[in-house]
Amino acid sequence: MEYTLKDYQDDAVKDVLDELASARDLYHGARSRVSSVALTATTGAGKTVMAASVIEALFFGNDEADFAADPGAVVLWFSDDPSLNQQTRNRLDRASGRLRNRLVTIEHPFRYRKLQPGTVYFLNTSKLSANSLLVRTAAMVDSGNALPGLESRPDEVPFTLWDTLRATIEDPSLTLYMVLDEAHRGFGVKTSADKPTIVRRLINGHSGVPPMPIVWGISATVRRFEEAMQAAQVQDTRIRLRTVAVDPVRIQESGLLKDSLELEFPEETGEFNTVLLRRGVRHVKEMTEAWAAYSAAQREPEPVVPLLVLQVPNKPDPEAMARALDVIFDEWRELPPDGIAHVFGEHTQQVFGPHAVPYVSPERVQDATHIRVLLAKDAISTGWDCPRAEMLVSFRPAEDETHITQLLGRMVRTPLARRIEGNDVLNSVKCVVPRFNRQAAEKVLDAIITSGELGNDGEGMFRVLVEPELMTPNPSIPEGVWTKFAELPTQTLPRKGASPVKRLTAIAHALAADGLVPEAGRFAHDRLHGVLAGLAAQYASELAVAEEEVRTVRGGMIRGTATYGMRSEGDFTEAADDMAIRDAYRQGTRVIAPDIARSYVDVLAPDDDDEQIRDAYVRVAALALLPYTRDAIDAAADAITRGWLSVHRVAIKKLPEGRQSLYAELTALAKAPQTVPIALPQNRMEETRTLTGEVLAAIQTRPKHLLSDSLGLFPIGKLNPDEIAVLDTELARSDIMAWYRNPIGGRDALGIAYQDARAAWRLLRPDFVFFTESGGDVKPSIVDPHGAWLPDSLYKLRGMADFAEEHADGFHRLESISRIEGELIVLDFTQEGVRGVVRNAQDADAAYRLAGVRY
Repeated sequence: MEYTLKDYQDDAVKDVLDELASARDLYHGARSRVSSVALTATTGAGKTVMAASVIEALFFGNDEADFAADPGAVVLWFSDDPSLNQQTRNRLDRASGRLRNRLVTIEHPFRYRKLQPGTVYFLNTSKLSANSLLVRTAAMVDSGNALPGLESRPDEVPFTLWDTLRATIEDPSLTLYMVLDEAHRGFGVKTSADKPTIVRRLINGHSGVPPMPIVWGISATVRRFEEAMQAAQVQDTRIRLRTVAVDPVRIQESGLLKDSLELEFPEETGEFNTVLLRRGVRHVKEMTEAWAAYSAAQREPEPVVPLLVLQVPNKPDPEAMARALDVIFDEWRELPPDGIAHVFGEHTQQVFGPHAVPYVSPERVQDATHIRVLLAKDAISTGWDCPRAEMLVSFRPAEDETHITQLLGRMVRTPLARRIEGNDVLNSVKCVVPRFNRQAAEKVLDAIITSGELGNDGEGMFRVLVEPELMTPNPSIPEGVWTKFAELPTQTLPRKGASPVKRLTAIAHALAADGLVPEAGRFAHDRLHGVLAGLAAQYASELAVAEEEVRTVRGGMIRGTATYGMRSEGDFTEAADDMAIRDAYRQGTRVIAPDIARSYVDVLAPDDDDEQIRDAYVRVAALALLPYTRDAIDAAADAITRGWLSVHRVAIKKLPEGRQSLYAELTALAKAPQTVPIALPQNRMEETRTLTGEVLAAIQTRPKHLLSDSLGLFPIGKLNPDEIAVLDTELARSDIMAWYRNPIGGRDALGIAYQDARAAWRLLRPDFVFFTESGGDVKPSIVDPHGAWLPDSLYKLRGMADFAEEHADGFHRLESISRIEGELIVLDFTQEGVRGVVRNAQDADAAYRLAGVRY
C-alpha cells in the first residue's frame, strides 16, 4: 500500500478479510454456498483505501492479518455510474502500486472467455443494459432489437459478457468477488432505472448464468446496502455474513474529517447573492493566507491551495452568472482568467457575458491547483473528491434538501488528511447559503447529523456553527498556565491486533528521517537479533527439539486387512525438503515479524551459502515455535520504543506539527492506552448567539478561559445547567487562575481511555480542566460533571480511576460529579478508597452514594 492505514481502517480491513475467508470457504466447500459481506463507513472514511488493502490481500495475501492469498481471486467492481468507476480506478491506482497494472475497465469488444485471476474489472449498469454491445448478439440485431443507425454487426466477439461471467463462475479454480459500490448513492447520483434488474441478474444469476459466488457491498450506511440488496430481490439462499461497520467516532478522531461546519445566511429578506458572494471570496482569500502561513511555518512541501465552490441552479441564468463572475474578479483582482472552471454536465466551454469558463474533469479538480473557483450544479458530489474545497457559496433554494448532504459530503474532508491540532480555523469549513432560511437549514442539518451520516453517532463529534466567533489565546492568562497545560497527559485508544515490532519499525523510520536517531532501523534490528540469540542460548534444548520438528514431516496411515477383517494404524516420518522448510519459515515470520526474520537470516547466513540459508530458515522457524519468543520480541520492541519516545520527547515537540501528529499516531499503535503529549490550542470557533423563536439572543459568557474573544470572555451556550453550576463554583474560588473547556476531539483535547460494557476501548473527554495557584506553583485539576444515570457512567468512572492510579501525582484534583437526589455529589479520585469503591460498584449511582461527598 502507498498509504499508511489509519487504525480504524486497519481493523476494518482485517475484519473484512475474516469474512471474505469464510465466504471463500463456504463457496468452495462441499455445498458451494453463496454469501454476502458488507463494509459500511461514513463519508470521508477512506472506503476505497480500505478496499485497496483488502484486494491486495486477496491477490497477494496479508501475513499481519493471517490471510492467505486466493490464487483464483477475480474482483468485479460494479457501480451505477461510469464516472464513479473511473474515480475508483484512479484511487485504487494511487493507493496500491501492486494493483496498478491489474485494473481493467470492461469495454466492447471484450475478448476474454473468462475473467483473469488477480485482476479488478470495472463494470457499470449501462454496460449490461439491453442495447449494450457487450451483451447483444447477432440474433438480437436480426430481430431489430438494435440501436438505430447501427451498421456493423456487434457479434465480432462470439460470446457475450454474460457468457464470460458464466465461464468464470463455473471454473472451480476461480473465485469471483463482486463489489457492489453503494458508497456514493444519495450524493447526486441519478440511479438508472435498469439498475435493480441488472443487479438482480448479477447477484442471483439468470438464463444459465450462476449466481455471484461472493457479494461484497461497500456503502456509507448499513441501510444503503440493505436497500440495494432488497431492491435486487436477493434470494434467501444467499448466506449473509457479518456487516463490518466502522465506528464513526474513530473516523472523526482520525482527523480525516473537519471538526465543524460554519453556515452563513442573511437575517433579512432581499437579494443578497452578490453581497454574500463577495464575503465568500474574501473568506477563501483569508483561508489562502492562513494555509500559506501554516505551510510555511510547518515546512509543508506542498501548501494547501483553497478552492471556492460556487453552486448554481441546474439552469443558471446567463446574466446572473455574468454578474457573479464580475463580482469574483472585482473582489479577487489577482485571480487569473484561467483560475475559474466548471464541472457542468455540458463538457464544453461556457460563456457568461465577457467570461469564458472552461470545463474541467471532476477528478482533476484536486490536483489542478491553478483553479481557485469551481462552478458546479446539483451533482457536486458525483465523481470527484476535492479536500481543498474550503468554501462553498450556494445559489440553490432551501427547498432542495439533498444539496445539504452533497455539500457536507464534499466539504468536510481535511486537505492534509489529518487534523491541524488546536486550530479551529483550519479545521472548519464555511458555507454561505443566501437562499436558505435559518429554520430550514437547522432542521435539515440536525436531521442529517443526528442520523450518523457524517459520523457523530449521537456523540456530537461534528459541529454545525451558525453565528460563530473566533476565540484566540486569552492575553490575561499567565504563561505558567500554558506551560502546565503543555505538560498534561492525554491518552490514546489501544489498537486491536497492534504489533509492537511494526510500531518500533515505523517509529525508527520516522526518527531516522528527522535526524534524531540516524541508524534507528539498524539499532532496532540489532537489539531484536540479540533477543533471538539470547532465546536460542537460554532454551537450547527446547530449540533443538523444535529444529528437529521443522526438519521432519510427520504423517499417519491406516492399514486394513480384508482377509482377517483387521485394521491397524501407524505413522511415518520424512525429511522436510526445501519447500517445506520455506513454508515453516514463512509461518515463523508471523511470530517474529517478516523484516526482523529476514535480517536475522542475513546475520545467520552471511556468506549466502545454500546450506547456511537453509539452517537459518530452520532456526527462525524453530524459534517461532518456542512459546516465549513472541512475548520476548514484543517486550523488547516496546522497551526500545518507550526509551526513544522518552529520550527524544522534547526534540519531537520542536518538529513541525505534521511530524508531531505522525509520532502521536505511531505511539498510539499499541495494545494498551498510551500517554502522548497534548497539543496547545491555537483558536476555536464558538457560537455567540442563539435563536429562541425568532429572536437572536447573546449566549452567556465567562472569563478566564484559555481561549477568549477580544473582551477576554468565552461563550458557554453548549453547557447544561449542572455544568454551568460547577463552572461558576470553581470560578468563585480565590485561587482559580484559568479554565479550559475540553473539546470533543483532537490532540488539544485531554483524553482518558476506558472500556465500555462490551470491553471496547473508548475515550472519555472530561468537561473541564481548571488551573489553580498552589504554593507559588500552577496545579491542574480535572473536574467532570457527568450524570450517574447515563449508561456509560460506571465505565467512565472506572477509566478515571485507572487514570488517577497512574497520574494523580500531577494533579491538584481529579473529580467526577453527578446530581444525586437533587444535590451535586463528587467522587475524588486522588483517594485510593474511592478508586476501590468505583472498581467494585455495580453501577455509578451506587458508587456516588458509597464514596461521594457533597460538592
